[in-house]
Amino acid sequence: MTYEELFTPSEIMGFLYCPRFIYYMRCLDIPQNEHKRFKVQKGREFHDYKTRTNKEYVRKKIECIKKDTNVFLHSKKLALKGKVDEVLYFRDGTMAPLDYKFAEYKGAIYSTYRLQALIYGALISETFERPVHKGYICYTRSKNYLAEISFTRRDWLLLDATLRDMRRIIDKNYYPKATKYKARCIDCCYKNICVEGREGAKSIEISGF
Repeated sequence: MTYEELFTPSEIMGFLYCPRFIYYMRCLDIPQNEHKRFKVQKGREFHDYKTRTNKEYVRKKIECIKKDTNVFLHSKKLALKGKVDEVLYFRDGTMAPLDYKFAEYKGAIYSTYRLQALIYGALISETFERPVHKGYICYTRSKNYLAEISFTRRDWLLLDATLRDMRRIIDKNYYPKATKYKARCIDCCYKNICVEGREGAKSIEISGF
């Protein structure tokens, strides 16, 4: 498996949004072009700004002993790659990812945020051969509110099942069933080429994320 074939967090989240995302992106090589959307671009610009200007607050809040910023990680074993905003080190030998979000904290953590943290945690654990039991989200629009996410065995199993399902679509080049939530189709970048009548293999149930 080459570096280009490794899955990114955005591809996995796109697959969970609708299984056909990975078919169009990887089997037909049709990109999402999400970088052209104004809100996405502005969010990324602010995201980059915050990661440059908040270098010390995490260490004070959760007492990590060391951190690396903007770390590119990849694993052929996991078929994953991604850039982690911050990799945190703790005295007990454990590590954790931290991700900045241009968002407000409203009392709950979105499933997509949790999944992204889990992916980064898997990459950190595999790369550094250290245990990863939790991750952190920094909500920049809530005065840098820091939320902690605890990972469970069920989380790791669901991630593994999702990656196997994505690989199966690519290896067999089949057209999977679309999401059952039709409201998601309204703003989908693939809506003009998506064929509702075509059926493919049934995807693994991943509603736990």
